[in-house]
Amino acid sequence: MDQYLKEQKAWIDEKIYKKINEFTSEGRLRDSIIYSMKAGGKRLRPMLMKATFESFSDSDPLYVSPAVALEMLHTYTLIHDDLPAMDDDDMRRGRWTNHIEFDEATAILAGDSLLTMSFELISSDPSLSSEQKVFIVHQFSRAAGPKGMVAGQMWDMQYEDLEIDVDTLKRIHSNKTGKLIAFSIITGGYLAGLEEGKLQKLKEIGEAVGLIFQIQDDILDVTGDTAKLGKATGSDESNLKSTYPKLLGLEGAKQEKQKYERRVEELLGDLEADETPLADLIGYMSQREY
Repeated sequence: MDQYLKEQKAWIDEKIYKKINEFTSEGRLRDSIIYSMKAGGKRLRPMLMKATFESFSDSDPLYVSPAVALEMLHTYTLIHDDLPAMDDDDMRRGRWTNHIEFDEATAILAGDSLLTMSFELISSDPSLSSEQKVFIVHQFSRAAGPKGMVAGQMWDMQYEDLEIDVDTLKRIHSNKTGKLIAFSIITGGYLAGLEEGKLQKLKEIGEAVGLIFQIQDDILDVTGDTAKLGKATGSDESNLKSTYPKLLGLEGAKQEKQKYERRVEELLGDLEADETPLADLIGYMSQREY
């Protein structure tokens, strides 16, 4: 799996930097965009899209532009999350955040560029039909917008430093993290030609994987190895954030994650996809150590 992840990340990075150079012309803006794109990250969202497609189809890869667009949009959210008006972070993955390395205005414009570029990339892809473009853009905008990620970010800020219950925490993370992960899996299946009933199962898988990913993040903040994580553990508690271990206890958080893992296994079995790249990647995300 380590070799697989390394190969997939190299493939995605090559596509990303090629497209950024094609779609941007202003030097400082491009430098700012590339700075954040190179700040690290596993590229798990585009990997999920690619793995889903390859689990159900061996035809020409139609997922390239949507996968690159998804990572662009994800990076835009990180740039804007770090801004003084949001989380006000100076460091991300051991490097200065964009607004510190450049300046606040440039960081905002870099994020804006990645957001809009992601939709241009999909809509201008000659390998996608008009029908496919409309489907993908519709799903993408819903997952990223005020019925998805943006809503999750808003709730995350509103409930900061407040006592919340598990259902509220689930609602925050289902939107802030889960919707884009679900989009990656649904889009991979759609481009592979799956019919509506199977796409609905993939949607449920994606939503569950989003929660698995977040719960594992929370668990690692308590139990993780600082050297592997690349950041200090215990930051959620020191920042007074509500997390699954805080609300359920560490063992309760693990049991909550296992509940979603069992449902994913069941759905993958229904789709006859329990021995596929998608199943392997989900298994890694669930058990990852960083």
